[in-house]
Amino acid sequence: MTKKTFYVTTPIYYPSGNLHIGHAYTTVACDALTRYKKLSGYDIYFLTGTDEHGQKIQQKAQEKGISEQAYVDEMIKDIKKLWEAMDINYSKFIRTTDDYHETAVAEIFDRLVEKGDIYLGEYKGWYSISDEEYFTETQLQEVFRDEEGNMIGGIAPSGNEVKLVSEECYFFKMSKYADRLVKYYDEHPEFILPESRKNEMLNNFIKPGLEDLAVTRTTFDWGVKVKSNPKHVVYVWIDALVNYITALGYATGESEELFNKYWPADVQVVGKEIVRFHVIYWPILLMALDLPLPKKIFAHGWLLMKDGKMSKSKGNVVDPYMLIERYGLDSARYYLLREVPFGQDGIFTPESFIDRINSDLSNDLGNLLNRTISMINKYCGGVIPKFVKPTTEFDKELIALSKEVIAEYEEYMENMQFSKALESVWKFISRTNKYIDQTTPWILAKDEENQPELDKVMNYLAESLRIATILIAPALTKAPVEIAKQLGIREDLLVFESAKTFGVFDGTVKVVEKPTPIFPRFDKEVEVEYIKEQMSPKALENLETESKEENEDTYVELAEEITIDKFFETSLRVAEVLECEKVKKSSKLLKFKLDLGNHQRQIVSGIAKYYDPAELVGKKVAVVANLKPVKLCGELSEGMILSAEKDGILRVVEINAEIPNGAEIR
Repeated sequence: MTKKTFYVTTPIYYPSGNLHIGHAYTTVACDALTRYKKLSGYDIYFLTGTDEHGQKIQQKAQEKGISEQAYVDEMIKDIKKLWEAMDINYSKFIRTTDDYHETAVAEIFDRLVEKGDIYLGEYKGWYSISDEEYFTETQLQEVFRDEEGNMIGGIAPSGNEVKLVSEECYFFKMSKYADRLVKYYDEHPEFILPESRKNEMLNNFIKPGLEDLAVTRTTFDWGVKVKSNPKHVVYVWIDALVNYITALGYATGESEELFNKYWPADVQVVGKEIVRFHVIYWPILLMALDLPLPKKIFAHGWLLMKDGKMSKSKGNVVDPYMLIERYGLDSARYYLLREVPFGQDGIFTPESFIDRINSDLSNDLGNLLNRTISMINKYCGGVIPKFVKPTTEFDKELIALSKEVIAEYEEYMENMQFSKALESVWKFISRTNKYIDQTTPWILAKDEENQPELDKVMNYLAESLRIATILIAPALTKAPVEIAKQLGIREDLLVFESAKTFGVFDGTVKVVEKPTPIFPRFDKEVEVEYIKEQMSPKALENLETESKEENEDTYVELAEEITIDKFFETSLRVAEVLECEKVKKSSKLLKFKLDLGNHQRQIVSGIAKYYDPAELVGKKVAVVANLKPVKLCGELSEGMILSAEKDGILRVVEINAEIPNGAEIR
């Protein structure tokens, strides 16, 4: 049986280093959508990539004294590295400098010239190099005039300066298609989402009258040249927009099998700042090429900070690698999809981020897994009992809620309402935790006659966890694998259709002997302070410097096994505790003054609840000596003291007193 196809695209991104968490927002959402569709049995194609032509790129390359291609080749590493770190499972990564794409752009341009939809003329207007776009006087945020009232410059809506440019130019007859576009909007109300974006486009751009669009430039040469008139370079937005079809082979001179299979796109996701290009320029371009339009264009909002958009100068940029390395990939992905209703602007705060981890992931999901596996081992010999029909109201309510949640989840995911979909799943997880309290397995276990009832309760807990695992899999990419492993669930029981059946365990599935925590709890006070420190302008400046010095991808995902060379990248040293005291701003932190042999340093550690500071003075401890210094509650921490845990109690790793300070631990 042939699978249904599903084609989703992100916008293609401008190649830049030091991408922040806002850049990841669109792509994580698209990744979650494609994972959901794949679980549902679809043949998916997921496209992302980079927009690498234009005057900005040419200028930046000249400033560095290198070629444009060398510049974008270097910058591209940052984007690919981020997508790898975020576990983005794209089908293809397109670059507008790819040979096949450039061939297709030139061919598409010629087809439109031949059709009469592109013509040669002259353009004079106010041009922003940064935006690579012309603006009319009425579109400008601010206009500058001389003493006689003549316009001499201005500021674009983006905040970038414009200057007067006059050049020979090819124009695209957008005005020819304006009425047809409005009619299409009317006949396809689902084409632009949310609907408010459509009203914005109609009122601000289409109804005032669409003008023909300048689609070439002669003031720079880094781009696709017009074959019949090579002093002209194709306008970057035309070049960029057609990537969605050239990536599938359209007009490349090669096979168009993928294009015939996947086009039109099922959904194209863009940020609201570029919605105009995608719902006006793009559909008109497709109409001119006699091609079907995408089924849906979804323009989402921005991920903001309390003081507005993320900006290095404001000291409010959130580094995604910092979040991933300290809190785990699933925590970052979950927060992006859960905290912000897709389509609206949302606000990132360190407080809400840590709350989501501690409350939703650690308390609700993590504790449910831990309690379920522990009880199955204790009461059922480690084997998930066979399903039996419900006998109590608690059983019936749990099963009914699973059906209700799955129906809600499908509707929300189909409409890209990720936050509501996850909210619904957590409603089910919370209800399952409540089911434990209602059925009181520890009391049932006191009487052997209750074993059948106890077995049923354990089965229902395992079934609920299995269903929840399936539903969170599009958003979280690591935890579902670990949960399935600990529960011993076969792969065929983790497809979306199987979630609709409550009762698949047959009494043969064995869980692990001891549950492994999947989401640790974090000290909110400490972590909020840490995140704020990492968002400071100085920390971001250091991050940028480090990024520039990197020649290779340095993000390495932790695996179960590492090479000995990788192990020795960590510098473990013996240190003697000279002084130890509590940190004034925290009830959890201790501040250590340590002797590492040839120097002293300060380290802050979150073990105050386990020690009186005085009892640590004089001890020799193991420290990680080559961690980047950070500030915790205003105190500098230049490393990490190693501790071991038993039954929730931390104890520092002590070193024999005869070992000299500073000695390397091997």
